[in-house]
Amino acid sequence: MKIYTKTGDKGKTSLIGGTRVLKNHIRIETYGTVDELNSYIGLIRDQLIDDDSKNSLIEIQDRLFTIGSSLASDPEKSTMKIPDLNEKDITFLEQEIDKMNETLPEMKSFILPGGHTTVSFCHIARCVCRRAERLTINLSETSFVAELVIKYLNRLSDYLFMLSRKLSQYLMVSEIPWKPRM
Repeated sequence: MKIYTKTGDKGKTSLIGGTRVLKNHIRIETYGTVDELNSYIGLIRDQLIDDDSKNSLIEIQDRLFTIGSSLASDPEKSTMKIPDLNEKDITFLEQEIDKMNETLPEMKSFILPGGHTTVSFCHIARCVCRRAERLTINLSETSFVAELVIKYLNRLSDYLFMLSRKLSQYLMVSEIPWKPRM
C-alpha cells in the first residue's frame, strides 16, 4: 500500500462516508487539531515521567483516535462502525485529576507555564486541547458532534494542567505564581 494516493493534490480530502471536502473545511481543521494534540501527548509520554502518567497518556491517545474517527466521519453519509466514547472515559480523566490533586499543594494564583521542558510540553498540549475544544464547538453549530467529544476535550485540558503540576513536583521544579502588576 502506498502512503500517497494523489487524491488530495487539488486541495480536497474524503471524510469517512466518502464525502469530499476542502482540506480547510472546519471538520478537517477540527480533527487535524485533535491529531496535533495527540502528537504533543506522545511527546510528553516520551519524556522521563512516571509509569502511571505514561499509561494514562496511552489511554488518552487511544481516546483521541476515537474522537478523530468521530470527527472524520460524515454524520449524514457514513455507515462505517467507528469506536465510541463512553461516560467512563470522562470518569477516568476525573479520577486521574482527583488523584493528582490530592498530592499537590493548593493553588493560590495562576501559574506561569514552564520550569522544565516536560512541564512546558504539558502546557502546550493543554493549549492545543483548548483550541480543539473551540473548533469542535464551532463545528457542532453546523453539524452533528457527539456531546461526549466536547465534554472529553474540556476535561482533558484540565487533566493536562494537573499533569503539568504533578510533573513539576515529580521533576522537583518550582511553580512560579503569576503576580499581576497593579
